[in-house]
Amino acid sequence: MAEKTGMSRTQRPGQLTQKGPSTWDPNPFGTLQRFADEMDRIFDDFGFGRHALASSLPGTAATELWSPEIDMFQRNNDLVIKADLPGLKKDDVKIDVTDKAVTIHGERRAEREEEREGVYRCERSYGSFYRVVPLPEGAITEQAKASFTDGVLEITMPAPPEQVTRGRRLDIAEGTKK
Repeated sequence: MAEKTGMSRTQRPGQLTQKGPSTWDPNPFGTLQRFADEMDRIFDDFGFGRHALASSLPGTAATELWSPEIDMFQRNNDLVIKADLPGLKKDDVKIDVTDKAVTIHGERRAEREEEREGVYRCERSYGSFYRVVPLPEGAITEQAKASFTDGVLEITMPAPPEQVTRGRRLDIAEGTKK
């Protein structure tokens, strides 16, 4: 008796085939989610999946790469560094200051649970981040202060004296024709 391999007579090994007919789903979001899952599976098969880069780096197996947005600007006589860290608490973040740079590092953990149409789904992601912000020469790092409010980290320190601009604001008067 011939052994069944699960392939049709015209199918060759390694060839992509279409699955049998499926039932139509009236929910477009469910269809899109299945499509996204299928695309992830295809890219994972070729080594370009969501976590392919992260898992190829030492010490980051199966973690998501994430880098927080950082702004650096001067406000009055202060140098200000702001970092958007949504979902984190101040205990998740560490700040190191040297004369040359500010280093912000920590870990982001997220857990998402969902139950829909009798199916329970739980996803967890962990990702560490590390950002180095170079400082201008002469920054007064001994007086640096940090605050954390609503997921926004703000580090302030006096700006280098040569970068502090002195000036005044001019009032604009209504002009009269002369």
